[in-house]
Amino acid sequence: MAGDGPAARSRAARRGGGAGRRGSGVRPRGNTLGDVPAPYLTITTPVEHETEARRSRFICALAPARTVEQAAAFIAERRQKHPSATHNCTAYVIGERVQKGDDDGEPGGTAGTPMVQALVGRGFSDVVAVVTRYFGGTLLGAGGLVRAYGSAVTETLDRAEPVRMVPARLVRVAVAHDQAGRVENDLRASRHLVQDVSYAGEVTFAVAVDAGEVAAFTDWVAGLTAGRARVSVGEDLHVPQ
Repeated sequence: MAGDGPAARSRAARRGGGAGRRGSGVRPRGNTLGDVPAPYLTITTPVEHETEARRSRFICALAPARTVEQAAAFIAERRQKHPSATHNCTAYVIGERVQKGDDDGEPGGTAGTPMVQALVGRGFSDVVAVVTRYFGGTLLGAGGLVRAYGSAVTETLDRAEPVRMVPARLVRVAVAHDQAGRVENDLRASRHLVQDVSYAGEVTFAVAVDAGEVAAFTDWVAGLTAGRARVSVGEDLHVPQ
């Protein structure tokens, strides 16, 4: 017996694919702040941890992924690393709308879904998870599989170093060259994050500002530059807290 699902017998054919052929798809996630993106947790470095259930080995690897393409690349890398595994089940949560899980031949809903739920339940996003299973000879049943795959992810999250990401707005501040030095010093001394500086006819600073402080920031810049700065408010983003 090569696993709990009948599709395990054809796992060699499955490995040629991408991020997953059978998943939960794309759906909106709850937003506790209305029109403002909610805070979330993420990771910045990969982490791996192995668990065991009735002699089956479950090797969970987590990695940061800000796009579906990054998630797919990590999934392909893990499948290449474990080509003889019984299953390489996957899940990723990206941004506010993308959640997807793949059972990779395990009975439907017993692997990818609990893996996604483990990530979402802990408040993580921009993370991809791959749980590699080496069958130990004993069937776990649907309930056992759900517990095994879900706990593989949660136990690995326990060993990660989470980073809290909070909502912000990208605000661009354009000033004359004669003001740029002082403005840059004051911006960098503030709690706001200077993400980019560009030099042309003016010097433009791209600054991540807490979503609730944009008006106060604009007033502060006006006072700092005697009203000479041009301020434009751009897109939503998240920054480390």
